[in-house]
Amino acid sequence: MPLSEQEQRLLDEMERSLYHGDADFVAAVGRVRTGVNYTAVIGGILLAVAGVGVLLGGVLLHAWPVGVLGFVAMFAGVLLAIGAPRRRAPFAGAPHGTRRRGSMMDRLAARWERRRQA
Repeated sequence: MPLSEQEQRLLDEMERSLYHGDADFVAAVGRVRTGVNYTAVIGGILLAVAGVGVLLGGVLLHAWPVGVLGFVAMFAGVLLAIGAPRRRAPFAGAPHGTRRRGSMMDRLAARWERRRQA
């Protein structure tokens, strides 16, 4: 069911007010985070391997506090390697209008305009 002229004007006005009034929100929604922080992954793996070594040393020495410390280090290393924060894409923090690719909202608006003209 197509929209009436009044509904179409109201929708257009709401879209314009969203773009102009909530520029910070539109910029935050359009951010894309890609890539892997390899330094954190490698550091996490090294910490996990060191934790396994300390854990085995604690077991061999019959010192449970050392074993617990090794387990904690191993667990922290795995968490660091698996949940390594990703780097932001080069265009993610750029001001509106200077991005290399259009944001999701820009692409949706362009598609909407193409539909209306067809």
